[in-house]
Amino acid sequence: MFKRVLNILSGDPFEREYNHYKAIVDKVAAFEPEMEKRSDEELRDLTEMFRERIRQHTAGIEDHVERLKAERDILDAILPEAFAVVREASRRTTGLRHYDVQVIGGAALHESRIAEMKTGEGKTLVASLPLYLNALVGRGVHLVTVNDYLARRDGGWMGPIFQLLGLTVGVIGKEQYSAIYDPDYVDPTGHLEDERLVHWRPVPRRECYLADVTYGTASEFGFDYLRDNTTVETTRLVQREHYFSIVDEVDSVLIDGARTPLIISGPARKASDNYQIFADVVERARLRRNTTNLDEDEEPDGDYVYEERTKSVSLTDMGIEKVERLLPMVDTDAGQSLYDPQFYELVSYLDNALKARYVFKRDIDYIVQGGRVILVDQTTGRPMPSRRYSEGLHQAIEAKEGVSVRREDETIATITVQSYFRMYSRLAGMTGTALTQSEEFHEVYGLEVIPIPTNVEFRATQGELETRKERDQGVPVVTYFRPDNNGDRPDFYKRTDYDDEVFLNQNAKFNAVAAEIKELYDYGRPVLVGTGSVEASEILSSKLDQLGVPHEILNAKNHEREALIVAQAGRPGAVTISTSMAGRGTDILLGGNPEGLAAEMMSDRCFESANFTRLV
Repeated sequence: MFKRVLNILSGDPFEREYNHYKAIVDKVAAFEPEMEKRSDEELRDLTEMFRERIRQHTAGIEDHVERLKAERDILDAILPEAFAVVREASRRTTGLRHYDVQVIGGAALHESRIAEMKTGEGKTLVASLPLYLNALVGRGVHLVTVNDYLARRDGGWMGPIFQLLGLTVGVIGKEQYSAIYDPDYVDPTGHLEDERLVHWRPVPRRECYLADVTYGTASEFGFDYLRDNTTVETTRLVQREHYFSIVDEVDSVLIDGARTPLIISGPARKASDNYQIFADVVERARLRRNTTNLDEDEEPDGDYVYEERTKSVSLTDMGIEKVERLLPMVDTDAGQSLYDPQFYELVSYLDNALKARYVFKRDIDYIVQGGRVILVDQTTGRPMPSRRYSEGLHQAIEAKEGVSVRREDETIATITVQSYFRMYSRLAGMTGTALTQSEEFHEVYGLEVIPIPTNVEFRATQGELETRKERDQGVPVVTYFRPDNNGDRPDFYKRTDYDDEVFLNQNAKFNAVAAEIKELYDYGRPVLVGTGSVEASEILSSKLDQLGVPHEILNAKNHEREALIVAQAGRPGAVTISTSMAGRGTDILLGGNPEGLAAEMMSDRCFESANFTRLV
């Protein structure tokens, strides 16, 4: 609390650090003319030169802590030149030159800070700077994203930069997916509409960790750690030491999901028939939710109490009586109760049946596909076929849904996300929203948050742009003009956030949203809509069907076409409904992705069976 008050009293944190970061930007810029003159081979040679300087500086240091300090000192010394190398390599391979604020963001990450950067400011490109710099040590560096798609996309996007500079890039994903970036390899099953996703050559898991830079999700890094600690053969170990990691969407990973346990389980005994018995009993009992305030000693008027905050369900006396009358193993006429000592094992079946019935919702928490209950990632809206709830809850949901109840599991190893990431010698993070949780980041991880201004705002402070302010509907509207702009149309706009619109019920909200989408569609504008669940996306989809608005829907039931849908969501008149925008919105190009359009057209005209027969 004191730290937060101190920050408020002392002003903008970035302003206090401005001179420090401006000096770094100037040093990086000073190396730029030299880097532009070098050939690709000469740029690559600098990587080995940097590594040699590091080896010389740390030679003979045996103590681990002292060695880390020496490595940090030499990395700080070569930072400006190394950043300049990456900036030039990026310009040549991706066509993207790091802005000054992106250099600042990269420096903040190297200093083991959390860089708060607005959406669309290029955090993926920012991370390439400290990843390259710290990979020079040779211990391996990790970039943690929130889903597999982003890991493959970001690694494939930045891969050409690292490859030009002589570094290797790996990616790890679910279902033991692991691959190395190889520009000469084209994945025959890849999505050709996105160049960044097709150059991943499958390799053993360990080879990904031996790469200089490894992309992946928090859960996969954590699960690999658990597998390493439960294997009985050293040849099956995959991870190296935990040296340096950058966590994207750091507030989601290290705060929201920090205490989420990662669990490796193995098959135990055959699933008990009690799951189906209790699922049927809870369904037949037709329990009513309590509406009275039990904290004020009011008598319950329902059969069960649902606690929103903890997502727990407990029966009232009336509910217990209803359930016990329906249980075949409990003789209520003889005075028996489910809570008698001889029935203690049955209570957990009842608890799980109640949670499955009243807490976990189909098409929100999970979907049913191919006779299986598949969990849905609440952050991304993507299915997680290899994940299962523990302690019998998953079996209870299977019984509720009437699918085959699979064998029960027992926990073999577990670790929380928080515990795993605290093992890294150095940790950094990026996100668009971190200042509000800065105190927790500092207390738990020792990380400081620094807000990085947007590129346009930074240029305005440098006098490169003129800032104009006005109001629209009582909301501030900020625009920016170049010095040579003599017209009334701004060169840049700051995002304007209007007041929320509140509706009496969900149906009214969806009707209003659908009507606005129809209006924008008639104008020919591309529209992107984010929903909170699979169920909500399908409700909105049905509304648009009624209005005759063609659209794409992207949720856990339709995730296979994700890359294609996202790549073309910017076409004129395209309407896309998605359960999550994490990493998807930034891939949408107004007008559509030209490479994807070309690939789709080539596929349609040259490789469809009818056309192929005609060509032959």
